[in-house]
Amino acid sequence: MGVVHLARSPSGLQLAVKVVHRQHAADPEFRARFRQEVAAARRVSGAFTAPVVDADPTAALPWMATLYVPGPTLSAQVKRNGPMSPAELRRLTAGLAEALRDIHRAGVIHRDLKPSNVLLPDSGPKVIDFGISRPYDSDLRTETGKLIGSPPYMAPEQFQRPREVGPAADVFALGAVLVHAATGRGPFDSDSPYIVAYQVVHDEADLTGVPGDLAGLVGRCLAKDPAERPTPDEIMAALHPPSYEATAFIPAQRRPAASAVAGTGDAADGPTHVRAADGLPSRAGGVRRRTVRRLAVAAAVLALVAGCVWAAGALGGSPAPDATDSGGKEERPPAFVPWQTTLRSPSGSTPSCSPGGEALYCVAAGFGTARLDPSDGRVVWSRRDASPEAPELGTAPDGTAYTAEPGGRLLAYAPGRAATLWETGLSAYLDVPFPAGDTLLMAGRDGTTRGLDAKTGASRWRHAVPGHQQPGYALYDGGTGLAYAFEHSADGATTLVTAVEARTGRTDWQHRLDGMLTPAGTAGGALLLTSMNGSALTTGLVRYDPVPRNATPLPLPYRMNAPEVVVAGTTAFLLERGGALLAVDIRPGAATAERWRLETAVGLTSTPVLGAGNRLYFSAADGRLLAVDTEHGTLLGQTRPRLRAGKLGHASSLPAPVVLGRSVVATAPDGSVFAVDADDPARW
Repeated sequence: MGVVHLARSPSGLQLAVKVVHRQHAADPEFRARFRQEVAAARRVSGAFTAPVVDADPTAALPWMATLYVPGPTLSAQVKRNGPMSPAELRRLTAGLAEALRDIHRAGVIHRDLKPSNVLLPDSGPKVIDFGISRPYDSDLRTETGKLIGSPPYMAPEQFQRPREVGPAADVFALGAVLVHAATGRGPFDSDSPYIVAYQVVHDEADLTGVPGDLAGLVGRCLAKDPAERPTPDEIMAALHPPSYEATAFIPAQRRPAASAVAGTGDAADGPTHVRAADGLPSRAGGVRRRTVRRLAVAAAVLALVAGCVWAAGALGGSPAPDATDSGGKEERPPAFVPWQTTLRSPSGSTPSCSPGGEALYCVAAGFGTARLDPSDGRVVWSRRDASPEAPELGTAPDGTAYTAEPGGRLLAYAPGRAATLWETGLSAYLDVPFPAGDTLLMAGRDGTTRGLDAKTGASRWRHAVPGHQQPGYALYDGGTGLAYAFEHSADGATTLVTAVEARTGRTDWQHRLDGMLTPAGTAGGALLLTSMNGSALTTGLVRYDPVPRNATPLPLPYRMNAPEVVVAGTTAFLLERGGALLAVDIRPGAATAERWRLETAVGLTSTPVLGAGNRLYFSAADGRLLAVDTEHGTLLGQTRPRLRAGKLGHASSLPAPVVLGRSVVATAPDGSVFAVDADDPARW
């Protein structure tokens, strides 16, 4: 139906770009199917699929770009190496079951799961090609006298009752795929697709060669009656650890003693303030990974500063009053009361929030922009916008907030009201502004960079950064006031890195380093960068000390798929989109790089954020907020999922949580913004 090109983004990520053939682009029915493919791929974009980066189904030649997944298809793997071993087969079973669970949770039926649509990278199986998938709520009918699918992997109902095809059809296909992986053939085998179709509907599946401990489960997947097939969750439960490597430590919920319940009540089960802000209709909007990462890093820096201020007050302030000063009663801080506010939009898109001064600002597709009171979630003011795409949100240290849409307008708001302080167009710039303290850095299409005062919109400086053609900004260090620009060479062999004073535009230092590198953090005056290989996998870190101009490679214990990185002291924390969390020692000459690793079993994660008390927080695609002990690498607690009608929305990337003193604020696909007690994750 088209051509798939291997491409590279400006930051070095390898992409697969699918472009439709011209003759199909002229077919209105095919265009409708391609729009549905894009919508389905976006809805399920995550750890078990190839995440969608961008798409234009309305172009003269419709196209869709996803992250490139390095690895063979299951079909090619079996053809080259023969049937899988029992251990490999169990891991494949678990991985595909987990993939189907997330696909179905997103409200999508794949309908064409087969060995050629399963990729096998190091990070686990990925399901691709949603060309004939159908959302549960789709109005597009595909049953017009045509059989759609691949007969050896189609369920009986796809031949008999195509309008009644549901998630169980994908489970049937999973059973057929597993037989192929175990034996090199399908459970129904013939050179004629018509005979295969007859066998699928009437004959029993041939499970010869399937390992005995899996044959029963695979047989259930291939049941003729959809109601008799197991769900993906039941398949994973049948393959309980240590049958496959997918376990994580989840602590039991702590409960107070009976006397405590009788006296004050359980804080975890106590009252929750729930507020709702009515919004306007929208469909879920995509957020570009690089800009979200930039704003999330800035939000994390501001949140960490706020957390440190709170900690300093708690640890270094006035001593606690003596019991005699209060009539013999010990004074206690007021109990934390969790809250939740819903920014309503019909699509249920996940809001994004950022702290600014004493305020909390949030945006959501179809809703607009709102300022919330971080103490109780009350909406102080809101500015409605029915746009289906959520703007990028940023804040300055003085509380000024701004929203930006690529190619559109940049609007800055006064802290106390919804009034616009200033605005400017973005059509002359490559991307939305990069926040650097009270300065907004804007990279122009002509190669120049402009520094704007975030409060007034006045231009502080404008010039080309020496040595750069099209610089990208990936990191700002609030302690030094330096922003780090980087640019890969055309062949990806080297990276030019420049430290720029954000307020003046002056170059502090510049150096060309070997490898495809991206600035990720700072530690003790040194710059820490991630290093990618030709397959866009992160293979290590590089520590660059600008004074001696010394670059030290820090290899990782294994390759990671596009991890988000935060740095604290001498440790870097790398969180993969698939939930694997790794802590590494970044000191030069450390005996071993790995300090600990944790498999959180989360399908898609946000950028992690550091908080007080050796805690790290991040969000999951199903609306959970998780807390990890950074010293020991253990999961401290997690909130419940918050899904819209039990389904995942489109989330190619997730907004990071915000740490504000004693609370952690997170967002979820149901449109909610919620705050929990940072001091006690076990009660979440």
